[in-house]
Amino acid sequence: MASGVIKALSPWRFVRFTRIPAVQLHTTGTLMGASVEDFNRAKDQLGTLKTDPGNEVKLKIYALFKQATQGQCNTPKPGMMDFVNKAKWEAWKSLGSVSQEEARQKYVDLISSLVAAEGPAVAASPTGSAKAFESLIFTTEDGITTIRLNRPQKKNAITVKMYEELIEALDLAGKDKSVLTVLTGSGDYYCSGNDLNNFTNVPEGGAEKMAKDSGDLLRRFVAAYIDFPKPLIAVVNGPAVGISVTVLGLFDAVYATERATFHTPFTQLGQSPEGCSSYTFPKIMSPAKANEVLLFNKKLTATQAYKLGLVTEVFPDNTFQSEIWTRLKAYAKLPPNSLALSKQLIRGIEKEKLHAVNVAEVERLTERWTSDECMQAIVNFFQAKSKL
Repeated sequence: MASGVIKALSPWRFVRFTRIPAVQLHTTGTLMGASVEDFNRAKDQLGTLKTDPGNEVKLKIYALFKQATQGQCNTPKPGMMDFVNKAKWEAWKSLGSVSQEEARQKYVDLISSLVAAEGPAVAASPTGSAKAFESLIFTTEDGITTIRLNRPQKKNAITVKMYEELIEALDLAGKDKSVLTVLTGSGDYYCSGNDLNNFTNVPEGGAEKMAKDSGDLLRRFVAAYIDFPKPLIAVVNGPAVGISVTVLGLFDAVYATERATFHTPFTQLGQSPEGCSSYTFPKIMSPAKANEVLLFNKKLTATQAYKLGLVTEVFPDNTFQSEIWTRLKAYAKLPPNSLALSKQLIRGIEKEKLHAVNVAEVERLTERWTSDECMQAIVNFFQAKSKL
């Protein structure tokens, strides 16, 4: 009997069921979290997968789709011998009171993680007001441009390619017609910082050439945040590490789920701060508290980061997406010119200082990257990782 169930659930029974040409979501008021465009694009991406994700994942996909489009399960339970429909019903029923908005976001995140695991070649081209990137999801809707880090299987660790794409994405967002821009992550992590494999790809010019190129890239990356002309908001959906934390001082607001953490283990890796954090962190949280974070690798909880002023507000994880997107959509209805000009006035007071700090931090980091201490720290990291 068990083998009959598996056979009935086997390859793509649920995938084919969920590939509906169009979707009308049964919600009222303003849509929150992942947009309808994101949701429909995720459905299209589902059909591009080459690898069967397994029955458990397919059941989860089915359940999230039903919850997102119809709400809580309110259909009668299938009979005991109707194994396939009973399994699908139980998967849907298990979501309980999860909101349609949250289910839609989870559906998009799950499909994104499956697509990303197979590599960028299977990703569907975005439609409408969107730009195709290899490691990001870039969309604009309801006056909000969203830049979503999209390497969930690698905890959104930033590669060299991803740095270049983020610079381009910020440039596009700064010039488009949106009112504000949001940066967030796919999956459970906001961002785990640099992909340390960046340090293993030594070019022909040697470590010195790699350090110089990396320094130039980092300087341009941080400058894109300093010069960003509109309100820039971080939606920290999970743990954040390294540069994803240090640049938060350059955002106009930082909203975090209660399970987010903030960690900058620079000295542990023989390196030094970047993202203008050597200036913004002492200014935000006091020199003594900043030293704990930047010098002594103290990891902050979301609540601690809020108390220190690094985070604007913390939300319960189960309502994070819905509450955040309700607020952001309200912000996007504010007069756009007034928002942009006010942001530029606030930032303009210290923009020159921030650029100078950025240059100084990059110079110091370039030195650190070629030091024996840094090299040994990275070797130790990889050795410890291999033993896990």
